[in-house]
Amino acid sequence: MSQRKIILDCDPGHDDAIAIILAAARPELEILGITTVSGNAEIEKTTDNALKICDLVSLHDVIVSKGASEPIVRLRENAPGIHGESGLDGPELPEPSRSWSDEHGVDTIIRLVKESKEPVTLVPTGPLTNIGLALTKAPEIKDNIEEIVLMGGGTIGNWTPSAEFNIWADPEAAKKVFDSGLPIAVMGLDITHQALATKDVIHQVNQIDNKVAKIVGELLVFFASTYKEMFDFDGAPVHDVLAVAYLVAPELFKMKAVNIAVETKGEFTAGTTLVDLHGVTGRKINAKFGMELDVEGFWQLMIEALKKY
Repeated sequence: MSQRKIILDCDPGHDDAIAIILAAARPELEILGITTVSGNAEIEKTTDNALKICDLVSLHDVIVSKGASEPIVRLRENAPGIHGESGLDGPELPEPSRSWSDEHGVDTIIRLVKESKEPVTLVPTGPLTNIGLALTKAPEIKDNIEEIVLMGGGTIGNWTPSAEFNIWADPEAAKKVFDSGLPIAVMGLDITHQALATKDVIHQVNQIDNKVAKIVGELLVFFASTYKEMFDFDGAPVHDVLAVAYLVAPELFKMKAVNIAVETKGEFTAGTTLVDLHGVTGRKINAKFGMELDVEGFWQLMIEALKKY
């Protein structure tokens, strides 16, 4: 089987962690590396969390590199109200068996893309700082990037009334990515809010008799509790997992070709993604935007992946 080469750029985070778990279970994907960014928690915490999940699913040979600790321009802000102080509250995970690489995450992205004999897909599920910096430092890597499949943005907000957290956290980096000319697929809040880990879903996960499923169940219980408290959701939207699911089962997704612009200057609207669903701006199409998810098919994919552990 020909494997799609991917780099996971993430800020674990409950949903990032589950995205890693799904990617590791799928034979269609080869994880070249995992890079981390400050977002759901501070960079040291997100990197430790990535290493813990790698231990959980035996990704011992995959490089994990610590990336950007701050946005390109703005002051850093994290999300302990959603993910807890550790960034991965809920289950008790052992301390990592190894440390992160001495190589900076941005340099890891650049090196892995350049070294790959086949085009690489970047899968950023946190703020886009590392990707924006990599494209700035080594624009030639665009020649060997197949696609960027990201979680971020949408026509609604969850951190401000109009902005989703990942884009809001570093809109300058996001603008660099959306203006890159590369093929981009976007899992925004419009579609990720359809992927709710309800009580029924968590029950199905808890029926799977292995360690990984047990941890995922505990992650989902904690994540659902914060979403209930913060947003009154009846379940946790597993945002970042959709970026990985799209790579292995694109038939589960209804996408629309659109132009997406990122607001960087608005006093109240910084980080807003302006998704031109109806072509009113006349701007060039630069992304595929997630509109509808086959929810049943998505959770079946996730349950089958967990049963493989």
